[in-house]
Amino acid sequence: MRPIFVVNNHGQFNHLIHRKLRDMDIEVAMVQNTTPPDEIAAGCRGIILGGGPSLERAGNCAGYLDLGLPVLGICLGLHIIATARGGAVGPGAHGGYGGVSVEITEESEILGGYPEQIHVWASHADEVKEVPAGFTVYAHSDICPVEAMGSAEDRIFGVQWHPEVSHTEDGDLLFRNFERICGE
Repeated sequence: MRPIFVVNNHGQFNHLIHRKLRDMDIEVAMVQNTTPPDEIAAGCRGIILGGGPSLERAGNCAGYLDLGLPVLGICLGLHIIATARGGAVGPGAHGGYGGVSVEITEESEILGGYPEQIHVWASHADEVKEVPAGFTVYAHSDICPVEAMGSAEDRIFGVQWHPEVSHTEDGDLLFRNFERICGE
């Protein structure tokens, strides 16, 4: 079975994402964000766009959204999806990295099985300010209107929070849901 690729966007948690999936017995490999899109398309069954310091260092990530593969964006990965699809990202009012309660307001396959409210860890230095056409907001918090969004039709999803860290409630479920989507 082909792996899920974790795209390294120079963020401090990309290796945690990779390790989390490996520990969950999900076939996974880490690739640089400069990998040509045709190599990505030929080598995996799904893509996780990891976090990183800035959109300017996102390499070829926008091109990976056009490969017809399932995509999950985490933090900066969410921002890459939003801007590449015509949305907007800007500074968050609360910045920093820490705990936040997220309310799930729309059913989705990526958040399937979660209760209506979960506690997660996230950075809100930047956040989605305008949702792209064709995307649905799945979750929000008191400090961020777009904690999760997606396009079920395109199988492209993103979350503001970090499911790979132990402080996030049931982060494994998000990865299991994404693995299932990659197998469809």
